[in-house]
Amino acid sequence: WCSTCTTALAEAEVEYHDHSSPSIYVKFKVEDDFSDIDPSLAGDNVYAVIWTTTPWTLPANLAVALHPDFVYAAVEAGDDILILAKDLVEKVMEETGIEKYAIKATFPSKEFENRKCRHPFMDRDSLFVLADYVTTEAGTGCVHTAPGHGTDDYITGLKYGLDILSPLDDEGVYTREAGVYAGQKVPEVNSVINADMAGTGALIHESSLQHSYPHCWRCKKPVMYRATPQWFISMENNQLRTRALEEIEKVQWTPAWGMQRIYSMVEGRPDWCLSRQRSWGVPITVVSCKTCGEVIKSDALVKKIDELFLKEGADAWFSHDVEDFLEADTKCTGCGGTDFVKEEDILDVWFDSGVSHAAVCEERVELDSPADLYLEGSDQHRGWFQSSLLTSTGTRGVAPFKGVLTHGYVVDGQGKKMSKSVGNVVAPGEVIEKYGAEILRLWVSSEDYRDDIKVSDEILKQVSDSYRKIRNTIRYMLGNLGDFSPGEDSVPFKDLPELDRWALAKFEEFRSKVISGYEKYEFHSIYQGLNYFCGTTMSAFYLDILKDRLYVSGTSSHLRRSAQTVLHEILDGLLRLLSPVLCFTAEEAWNSLHCIGQEDPLEKGIFFVDFPGSIEVVGCDEPMMNKWERLIRVRSEITKALEIARREKVIGHSLEAEVLVKAGDDDFAAFLQKEWQTVKEISIISELSPLADTDKESGIVFESEEIKGFTIHVLAAQGGKCERCWIRSTTVGENSEHPSICERCVGVVAGAVA
Repeated sequence: WCSTCTTALAEAEVEYHDHSSPSIYVKFKVEDDFSDIDPSLAGDNVYAVIWTTTPWTLPANLAVALHPDFVYAAVEAGDDILILAKDLVEKVMEETGIEKYAIKATFPSKEFENRKCRHPFMDRDSLFVLADYVTTEAGTGCVHTAPGHGTDDYITGLKYGLDILSPLDDEGVYTREAGVYAGQKVPEVNSVINADMAGTGALIHESSLQHSYPHCWRCKKPVMYRATPQWFISMENNQLRTRALEEIEKVQWTPAWGMQRIYSMVEGRPDWCLSRQRSWGVPITVVSCKTCGEVIKSDALVKKIDELFLKEGADAWFSHDVEDFLEADTKCTGCGGTDFVKEEDILDVWFDSGVSHAAVCEERVELDSPADLYLEGSDQHRGWFQSSLLTSTGTRGVAPFKGVLTHGYVVDGQGKKMSKSVGNVVAPGEVIEKYGAEILRLWVSSEDYRDDIKVSDEILKQVSDSYRKIRNTIRYMLGNLGDFSPGEDSVPFKDLPELDRWALAKFEEFRSKVISGYEKYEFHSIYQGLNYFCGTTMSAFYLDILKDRLYVSGTSSHLRRSAQTVLHEILDGLLRLLSPVLCFTAEEAWNSLHCIGQEDPLEKGIFFVDFPGSIEVVGCDEPMMNKWERLIRVRSEITKALEIARREKVIGHSLEAEVLVKAGDDDFAAFLQKEWQTVKEISIISELSPLADTDKESGIVFESEEIKGFTIHVLAAQGGKCERCWIRSTTVGENSEHPSICERCVGVVAGAVA
């Protein structure tokens, strides 16, 4: 109960925050003669000791609970005999500062059941009762029990026939049932009660305790437990709990731990408190007899409520008299009365949101129910996800969702909660204005939402750099497809050079992982795969090697058309895969690739096509792919040597280099010999030569650490620089008509070489 908002609260509306509470030990004087249990309990100085952090509930105390299986001790401390659990004696004596004490006797708790002790300040007795919830984790083993202020206390009170006493009004002010404390407010009254008990000697010890305490989700004030008449949804009637647990197991939970989280919540949750005492909200449409309280149940009443609500909205309940909802001859089935009242409570707002499956999904023709996916923060396992599950299972027999996805919270770059006062808030609108919507969307995809999600200007700059590389890759491919017509110029996959077939196979690996990432909602893995594919597989390797064919080979040559065929295939598929994340970029590039000059580009727009299907390329078996992985390692080592040569100013561009290589073993030597021309082409150098034992060290010498025994020398290549392909060749100048280009380029220009 929130005394500030003056309403009941459900579990989902309670938040836990650190709070300082008074921690007190109080004596309850034993009233009955307990000497039959043990002689040490004779006399008028025997007390049961309770511990509590809510002194304000003591006016409602009606019992002291003991555990049925614990052994209790009579402890002599000064002139008093104190009763508490034997296992807690040492701890309690230490906390209360009692240094001199002695255990006089021990006895089972059942000897105390239904006997009495005296309330420390109210003019009445309290009953000794037995309860399983008593623990030795804290307190004394004697638990203060107020049936009107706690669920366990309430159940115990019903078991022993105690009154359900809650001497507080809706605003947390004591009623006259609290005696001298009537008119005083909780929690301010705590200090008054403690002072009074200290004056009478009932208070043994007082301190403070910092602990997690329930607070109202709206006003953020501490709440109280208070027994009041409310409407509930039973978790046991019609096996709602069991059926809900069965439905939980049928749903796809992302992350997977979400299933166990909500399962344990539903498994252990109490009945759902449905009513709220507020002046706004959706009414609980119940009419009851003013005389006996019997609820009126009739189809006519439901029909009338339905008609008025459709016509006037839910406020009709408050604007119309009760007679407007009833037929003229309505009588109470319980007592025959004819005076009726409307329920004034409203529904829990979690019920409102929890029936969106009926109010939204089932009402709108463009939507389906159950929904494919519900997604929210992880706090909604006890909120919207759970209320939706219970209302749908209870009324439809199935969960309202096929899948549920939960995410963490957005925090700053150091993982701290955003706060305007701290000045670390990153607003989406500002991000869009500074970086563009694409960067914001790409950032979302880059983060693992299962944990809290970091954002800062530095992080956004990194994402922006990644975007620039992706966009440049797309631009490069588009820029080399201007003269390519897929219908006329495409080369069959089986006729493609091996490097091109390898590239298609790598794209197929990428495509498969991306689609799997979408299906599993693992967007960060898509982002990582996209960066690697565009930045490493394509730009740093395949596209780099392809430049020679695209820029130097004949316009319609087999080599160039093969390269363009692969670029078109990969770009088409890449844009489809990108479109859910980089919407604007994908659409812009797609229109350039496919839709220029069409009357209605939207007819074939990117958001009207499917993801790319799988690609099957002849000859792309495991041995071939392994061979190319080996070639890539060779190229990587040669590139390292070229970088050293560039730093030492032996060469500028890699095409200015002649590379001499020597293998460390016969197997590697045979591999190099077989793939000699391929190694030269993919290394983007002018000349590749074997390094003989008799060769003197010259240029840059590099010993590979990755490939054992692999030695690389880098020299400045001989010959002139071809103005067309930039390769250094001794054939430059041999052709009088084209003295500035190499032999290969002369052939291309003359149209004799593809």
